[in-house]
Amino acid sequence: MKKRIHINQHNIKHNAKNPEDLRPVVSVKTYKGNTLGDAVHMWGPSTLVYSPDKPLSCGAKVWIETEDLVTVNTGRENIDV
Repeated sequence: MKKRIHINQHNIKHNAKNPEDLRPVVSVKTYKGNTLGDAVHMWGPSTLVYSPDKPLSCGAKVWIETEDLVTVNTGRENIDV
């Protein structure tokens, strides 16, 4: 299953203005949904994509794609995607 990993710049801006209300900034998207966290470990090959003319639906123009296992650290637990 393809995973797309990118950084949510809106949450980074929110965190800078609201340090008492931190939001996760790493997003791992699949066809099943979206997993948010603070860190990601990719367990296999991946590709960094820059697509300014065809961004993701969330607006991201740069992301990482992989078919291999990804572990997302949510701050409370690690989730394998």
